[in-house]
Amino acid sequence: MKEDHVSLTAIMTAYLRAYHAMNDTPKIFDDFLAFQLIPEERRALIEQGLAKALQIPVPESGLARSGQAAAPLRSLLQAMGLPHVLSRSRYAEDNLELAVQQGVGQYVILGAGLDTFAFRRPDLLRQVQVFEVDHPATQAFKRNRLAELKWDIPSHLHFVPVDFTKESLADALRGTSYDMQTKSFFSWLGVTMYLTRDEVFATLRSIADMAPAGSAVIFDYFVPEEDTPHMKEMREGLRKIGEPMKTTLDPLTLAVELERVGLRLHENASPSDIQERYFQSRTDGFQASNHVRFAWAVVA
Repeated sequence: MKEDHVSLTAIMTAYLRAYHAMNDTPKIFDDFLAFQLIPEERRALIEQGLAKALQIPVPESGLARSGQAAAPLRSLLQAMGLPHVLSRSRYAEDNLELAVQQGVGQYVILGAGLDTFAFRRPDLLRQVQVFEVDHPATQAFKRNRLAELKWDIPSHLHFVPVDFTKESLADALRGTSYDMQTKSFFSWLGVTMYLTRDEVFATLRSIADMAPAGSAVIFDYFVPEEDTPHMKEMREGLRKIGEPMKTTLDPLTLAVELERVGLRLHENASPSDIQERYFQSRTDGFQASNHVRFAWAVVA
């Protein structure tokens, strides 16, 4: 990502969550605040791009609100990763709820983007301190938007700007109220694929080094696979916006690689696991991605 630019994938990810919350039933993940967090001019640009791809005009009320071209639009958003975005968020927050019941007192959201947890889940926010860790440019964009919306910042929410390519997670959190003695839960969604392999495992090692035993981290990752036309198109699209995919992880060797940095692999959810858990009874065509897995690792 360019040093002084907000992450475009962070904005698009929020749009995908918003579209689902406004249009789909039943909800896989109900991010009913995401639409507000995206500035109007950014929403317009996204919908102009989608309408162009669908070869339709943008309705006056906007694509997400109008229901126009619902089936073709849903198919396009499926190809753009909507089911993956929804299921990974649901997976993280479902497991966070379990962790809080077991005494976790801190929630660290790595690569937070336009995450709305601290505003959307007051029930859980009362029980944890939340640390949103993100690239300085993306975090500044979000904080400016929160100010525009005049949303009150909860006292339990802390912003931590960090560039993972230049600074360690431990160093970034050391200058905050993060307590290294308190059991913590880390979510790291939609990030590993954009970092180098060394950067991925350096961050995971930081988590293992600074969080007490029993703390956990959940992250999604791309698996090595043949370059299908869809994957080539996706990679090229990400390269064009300055956010190229850099890293895949092998699910067969992940447990051993995590052990080397002090983590124990608790769950390595496969596409079929994700499909069964979140998409089995749906009639809208949404399905789990064949090239993505979810990992849940615990500090040993």
